[in-house]
Amino acid sequence: MKVGVHMITWLSFVLLSLAAFRLTRLIVYDKITGFLRAPFFEREEKIFPDGTVEEVISYKGTGLRRWIGELLSCHWCVGIWVSILLFIGLHFFSTVFLPIIIILAVAAVAAIIEVIVSYFI
Repeated sequence: MKVGVHMITWLSFVLLSLAAFRLTRLIVYDKITGFLRAPFFEREEKIFPDGTVEEVISYKGTGLRRWIGELLSCHWCVGIWVSILLFIGLHFFSTVFLPIIIILAVAAVAAIIEVIVSYFI
């Protein structure tokens, strides 16, 4: 599938959207990618006497290191860059990126289904 700059199908849009969602969550939240975030910030849970939980982020370093930490802790920020990467990858290197996008999209749908099922069980 070759995606033109001026033309994108609804299927491509949905696949890119789901893939961007999953890759963003993978980078920002999942334990498996914690090693990517570890040099830049730490995320801790603070539990208050009333039982409420607050997440506290402590950034490491200053300058570029802190900026990368702020970027990696922000799902909105990472989401933009991931979307750009996936779109450009699909446009210029579709043979490589299309399977990655499909796998990420399927993983996103599976995650969404899991959340829905666990909510009702």
